[in-house]
Amino acid sequence: MTVKIITDSLADITSDLANELGVTVVPLTVLFGREAFLDRVTMTTEEFYRRLANDSVWPTTTQPTPAAFAEVYEKLAKETDEILVVTLSSKLSGTYQSAIGAKSMFKSKARIEVIDSQQVAMGLGLIVISAARKAKAGAKLDEVVSSVKKAMSRSHFIVYFDTLKYLAKGGRIGKAQSLLGAMLSVKPIITVKEGEIVPLTRLRSLSAGMDYLYNFAAGYKDAELAAVEWATTPDEADKLAQRLTAIFPRERIFKSVISPVLGVHGGPGAIALTVLEAEKK
Repeated sequence: MTVKIITDSLADITSDLANELGVTVVPLTVLFGREAFLDRVTMTTEEFYRRLANDSVWPTTTQPTPAAFAEVYEKLAKETDEILVVTLSSKLSGTYQSAIGAKSMFKSKARIEVIDSQQVAMGLGLIVISAARKAKAGAKLDEVVSSVKKAMSRSHFIVYFDTLKYLAKGGRIGKAQSLLGAMLSVKPIITVKEGEIVPLTRLRSLSAGMDYLYNFAAGYKDAELAAVEWATTPDEADKLAQRLTAIFPRERIFKSVISPVLGVHGGPGAIALTVLEAEKK
């Protein structure tokens, strides 16, 4: 039986791609006061940013419950006896702990492995895409688990922020705290290392930021996959993706919208780039 793969909504995999690859996505939740919205299930990114701009209530986020994962485990156990869960960084969310906790609620004999990707957004998404392709090609669970663990060190995610205000407000700023002093006058570029947010550089303009993202990608010309994501500026993301075709074949470049949950912390104007290095021969 084919290995079934589960991830969370912060992988930023589109619903069409998830269906194509047979990946089950468990949503996180955005809260506006007492109103709860499932990430890209009961609230789209566009709706989220309208609320963010106009609502006096500052949004918060929460991870899926163990019961939400257990429900998915039960469903997939009817189709397979091997299940792999790959979540966003446990240092940024309790989602990994919920996925682990759900195993104790699970009664089937199906084997479940849970991996903390130490990544977020398409840093996680490209790992999941690569793993799902291997599973569809017939790889067994141990082989897919091994490929995910190797891919974690090959996944490089960086993001341009128009401001760090939202990241600071949401309490997820991590080691990028050092950038806050100049956050009103610069455009920060950050990355994720060992599961934590880490600053890379500060720039003065969007155009400089896009050049930085492009030049970063150019350092990985043999990449297996690449991805461009945006919050509220699809035209700028499209231009960056088009530039990347000078480096990568078009079919290796994915485009996606940053999830509402990430939008709580990133705010409008964010554009992210991820490169999954080719496997070493």
